[in-house]
Amino acid sequence: QVQLVESGGGLVQAGGSLRLSCAASGSISASNTMAWYRQAPGKQRELVADATSDGRTNYGDSVKDRFTISRDSAKNTVYLEMNRLKPEDTAAYYCACTVRWGAIFRTYWGQGTQVTVSS
Repeated sequence: QVQLVESGGGLVQAGGSLRLSCAASGSISASNTMAWYRQAPGKQRELVADATSDGRTNYGDSVKDRFTISRDSAKNTVYLEMNRLKPEDTAAYYCACTVRWGAIFRTYWGQGTQVTVSS
């Protein structure tokens, strides 16, 4: 089992910045991917960004050049630095950790943190 605890959401004006954190604990494999997803009301959950344990990162098209994902492997923590926020970034943001044990992959989810961007 892996437990994920998110923090850092809140209300911000358009153009502002927020930093989300997600601390993972439990049985985390050496090979893993930590990611941020978001879901706005009435919309499907979408990938915001992910970062693998071997240093690769990937971003959703709508956040490229504005958001930055980073990891502190020693703390098993992943961060999402969000800059130049837009009202359309308003959503519940979820942290996810995918662990790999041999051929078995399993994804764990945090409880979510709300980000609201006012215009």
